[in-house]
Amino acid sequence: MRTTGRSKSRPALVVLTSLALAAAVVVADVPNAPPAQAAPFVESVENVGADCTFPSLPAAASSSRLPDPFRRADGTRITTKADWRCQREQTKRLMEQYVYGQKPVKPASVSGSVTSSRITVNVSQNGRSTSFSANVSLPSGTGPFPAVVVYGGFGGDTATIRSSGAAVISFDPYVVGKEGTGRANKQGAFYDIYGSNSQTGLLMAWAWGVSRIIDVIEASGGSVLKADATGVTGCSRFGKGAIVAGAFDQRIALTMPIESGTAGVPIFRGIAGEGAQSLSSAYGEQPWFGDAFGSYTGNPNNLPVDTHQLVGLVAPRGLFIMDNPHIANLGPRSASVAALGGAEIYKALGAGGNITYWSDVADGSHCANRSEWRTPLQQNIQKFLLDSGSSQGQMRISSRAAGSLSQWADWTTPVLTDGPGPTQTPTPTPTATATVTPTATPTATPTVTPTATPTVTPTPTPTRTSAPGGCTATVSLNSWNGGFVATVKVTAGSSALNGWTTTVTLPGGAAVSNAWSSVSSGTSGTVRFANAPWNGSVGAGQSTEFGFQGTGNGQGLTATCT
Repeated sequence: MRTTGRSKSRPALVVLTSLALAAAVVVADVPNAPPAQAAPFVESVENVGADCTFPSLPAAASSSRLPDPFRRADGTRITTKADWRCQREQTKRLMEQYVYGQKPVKPASVSGSVTSSRITVNVSQNGRSTSFSANVSLPSGTGPFPAVVVYGGFGGDTATIRSSGAAVISFDPYVVGKEGTGRANKQGAFYDIYGSNSQTGLLMAWAWGVSRIIDVIEASGGSVLKADATGVTGCSRFGKGAIVAGAFDQRIALTMPIESGTAGVPIFRGIAGEGAQSLSSAYGEQPWFGDAFGSYTGNPNNLPVDTHQLVGLVAPRGLFIMDNPHIANLGPRSASVAALGGAEIYKALGAGGNITYWSDVADGSHCANRSEWRTPLQQNIQKFLLDSGSSQGQMRISSRAAGSLSQWADWTTPVLTDGPGPTQTPTPTPTATATVTPTATPTATPTVTPTATPTVTPTPTPTRTSAPGGCTATVSLNSWNGGFVATVKVTAGSSALNGWTTTVTLPGGAAVSNAWSSVSSGTSGTVRFANAPWNGSVGAGQSTEFGFQGTGNGQGLTATCT
């Protein structure tokens, strides 16, 4: 019989009271649980279904509907919560085979050290060796502490994480899987071990790196960090990395992806219709996906798996998905569908209160630290890392980008019993199709998003310059060491605009590396951004947005609009 990290104090699955998806779900606490034990839903091993065997896996078959996450390869559906262990394994293997590439099991030798400021990791396998490290920043108080792995220093608000009582592990994913390389020449610690021509993509390689960090924490004896209370977070491309890491290591207690976009949370089948970054664009931009995914970039309907099942791989552990409804290229509508579909898996497992999706935010800047997320971030850390809270999961989906699960799913959610063996076919419950959809602050939605590669958590710095004539340009700057993202709001005056041009004067040493929702001319000094074909018409008093990513220091840039 398998055991979990909580087997001595409470079951791996705590039965919850499950109501409608948009309603409150109360977490049932277990009396007399040892207060020092954390992470009530975490497992003690990386993958509890590794021993599951299958005569076959579901084959690719063209369907515009989301695959049924409860259906086995033979067409039968699972009926008990115990069945989920191997059903989850089936989903995991499909994700590896078709989407991200294989995640190898723990290497033959993993060693290292944990101090109050640093983690070192040494790996050996089949005569090959590699190493990498990550910085540690402890909160105040006396350890050992839970910890959140922050991809590239660019994820959940690190100040809030530490003030909530968790350490921050600053993980540089590029040392494990480097961007900017061809698929046949992948580089980094993962590929040092498994070869530069490995068909495993960067996102899975990064997830492997996070797992090796957890291995070292486990072996350290827990004097500094707790091995059974680890979270992971990241934004943009690092948000893609965070959701993959949490999905593929069941020792991770809390997963917090932010604005992950294509290859992250949004359903593959919905991306094209929403105008998000195309699958072929994401596949070609960097080797994030596994090599095998290249056969499906133009026909995601042929995939036997989709990202609502990626969300379900995290269940019943803590999941807090943060999204931005103002940037269509991030696929927020498709992400909300994935969250709603994944929430049905949580609900079937009796853990509906363990997932939160939050896109109800006013600020449209990419990867900003948002006040709306501060309280749920604290609550999730308390519940899943400190075992000191019982906050309920929420579906705070902005009306700007609210998806409907009923348009994508033709399956219903089974009532999974607690029994360990086969039972009679349960009575299905209707798939949830609606949730809270508050009205967000109106802004126009751009159609392309940057993919920043920062090194520290950015702090939004708004600047504004009014231009004579018929419009004004307002700049919100999101900066980090060595780079920035500028979101520019163009607002019409008393008369409607039929085309606009914004002139941006960059500080010395700064340069534009990527722009979206505009046609740019030049990269340094004075750069002109004209409207794209679809956003040139702006009504009187109305606004549209474009943006660009830059290198260097963007502080002090000015913008005028005509």
